[in-house]
Amino acid sequence: MQGFRNSVWIRRGLFVALAAVLLFVRLLPLGRTAGAWPGPDLLLCLIMAWTMRRPDYLPIWLVAGVVLIEDFILMRPPGLWSALVVIAAEFIRTRVALTRELTFTVEWLLVSGLMVGLTLTYRAIFALALLPQSGFGFAMIQVIWSILCYPAVVAVSRYGFDLRKPLTGETDAYGRPL
Repeated sequence: MQGFRNSVWIRRGLFVALAAVLLFVRLLPLGRTAGAWPGPDLLLCLIMAWTMRRPDYLPIWLVAGVVLIEDFILMRPPGLWSALVVIAAEFIRTRVALTRELTFTVEWLLVSGLMVGLTLTYRAIFALALLPQSGFGFAMIQVIWSILCYPAVVAVSRYGFDLRKPLTGETDAYGRPL
């Protein structure tokens, strides 16, 4: 039963299900009025938290596919936000050996910097392409909300889904180091 519960494919399916629920909730008309403050990007928080803890659960094709579907559904330019999120996830993935020993505060600062960088890059590309975009303040409010929600997403991932950073020297079921 332990091997079944920790199956990589079950975790990937759980991630897709969580992404679908988050996207569904984002599409619901929850009585927001025009000009209301934007909410956090919980899918971005989820991708960052899971990539920081267990990058083997989120292969790059899964991250790209989920965010690309989100781009289509939310009518954003297809592939732009997806590419930026993939770059950020790969940035974290290539540093997983270094981030394994980080305290949560340093991890939070790293993810915060990535979120701000992603948003500024996205807005800069929009500006270069002369595309209309929401006000800068609204974008920064969403980033601040996302940064503030990141610890809650990590806590739910850790205690609700038992997603933790692998210990040094820990191996998977096939004996490969994590």
